[in-house]
Amino acid sequence: MQKQSAGILLYRFTDGSMEIFLVHPGGPLWSKKDAGSWSIPKGEFTNEEDALTAAKREFFEETGTEISGDFHELKPVKQKSGKIVHAWTIKGNIDPDKIKSNNFEMEWPLRSGKMQSFPEIDRGCWFGVSEAKEKINQSQKALIDQLLNIITENL
Repeated sequence: MQKQSAGILLYRFTDGSMEIFLVHPGGPLWSKKDAGSWSIPKGEFTNEEDALTAAKREFFEETGTEISGDFHELKPVKQKSGKIVHAWTIKGNIDPDKIKSNNFEMEWPLRSGKMQSFPEIDRGCWFGVSEAKEKINQSQKALIDQLLNIITENL
């Protein structure tokens, strides 16, 4: 079965400029990676779960903030791994300094036999559109482009 994730592309306007909220994956394997490693808050789900419900759950698990309102569904994108990312966009706000992520466990250092706990995401940040396109996983850039098209159509 093909893996799939669901997530939320949160945006806001500050001083007339659009900003995109992205999160950086936690854990030692991502600690020194930046450009191309950020993502929308998202996570895996199964066919038994509604994708939008999963997206809201994952947003909460990765940020500690519940999100509600009028969501606009975006066209799914396929990542290099083959995983399909289903996403919704919504205008909103979140304080990156107050996010609280779930933890996961992994063997660290690798092959040490020692399990350690790390946050799913180690930080979140608001970026202008150009910088967000540099930071985000390349496959997810299309989600930002879709959002820009929606905003342009509604002006």
